[in-house]
Formats: sequence, C-alpha cells, structure tokens
Amino acid sequence: MRGRKVPSFYLFMSLTDKVHKLLEEALQENEALFLIDCKIHPDNSIEVIIDGDDGVKVEDCISISRAIEHNLDRDEEDFSLQVMSSGVSEGLKHIRQYKKNIGRKLKVKTKNETFEGELISISEDSIILTWKAREPKPIGKGKVTVAKEANVAYESIVEAKVMITF
Repeated sequence: MRGRKVPSFYLFMSLTDKVHKLLEEALQENEALFLIDCKIHPDNSIEVIIDGDDGVKVEDCISISRAIEHNLDRDEEDFSLQVMSSGVSEGLKHIRQYKKNIGRKLKVKTKNETFEGELISISEDSIILTWKAREPKPIGKGKVTVAKEANVAYESIVEAKVMITF
C-alpha cells in the first residue's frame, strides 16, 4: 500500500472495532452494567450510553471511559469521548431496563396504540401494564372505575418511556 492513500473509512472502521472491543471487555468487568448505545461519528467523537441493573454511578462512567481512553493511541487517532448514563428522556431500549423499572409508570407506544400504566411484570417476550380507567356503567347512568391490563410484546413496542410523577 506504499504510496497509496488509505481511505478514511478504513480508519473509521478500525476505531469502531477497537472501541466496541474495549467496551465489551469493560462491561464484562461489571456485569451489572450494559450498553444502550455507542456512536462513533466521522469526526471521531465517541458517545457511549450505558445503564445498569441498579442504576449507574459516576464512578461507573469514569471506569468505562478510562477503559476505552487508556487503551486507544492518540497518535493513531484523534478522538473525543463521552460516557454517560441513560436518561429518562432516552426511553427504554434494552430488556434489562424494563426489569429495573417494574413498579413504575410507563408510557408505551406501539404501532396502533398507546398505553400508560404501571409495569407489573416482564417475560422474555413481553411486558404487562395495568391501569385504572373510568367507563360507563353497564346498567344505568354514571361511570365506574375498572382495572385494565395490557400484555405488550417487545417486538411491537415503538417507544417506551418512564413517566415521572411529582
């Protein structure tokens, strides 16, 4: 390859491979943490979003950041790195996130419906939400409060967010 310019996407791919390998190794050291997203932009800015079964501490982000930064050669690639925890606005993307949010109120959108209810259980392929709704009485005037339940398959979920109540 002497005298030939290496296309920049080769360098981009190698940085991507290195970062994913280092992330995998770092997450194996703390199995309570898991990866939500990793983006490597063309300008070599790296964004890593993690979550944990028991939440994410600042020390967890520092540990993951050091595992990546200390093992990349700045002489080979100039990069910037951000490691952050998944925020409430991010929504739920990983099945493990549902488990840690059992008992909390979620807003779940599917292709056809939107549900707001308490996440009461999860399985390998779905979640169960419950909520109360006011419906007309079967006989007579007025309304009655009824308990509702929805079993929603992960594959049908377009977006799921934890509802913050004050």
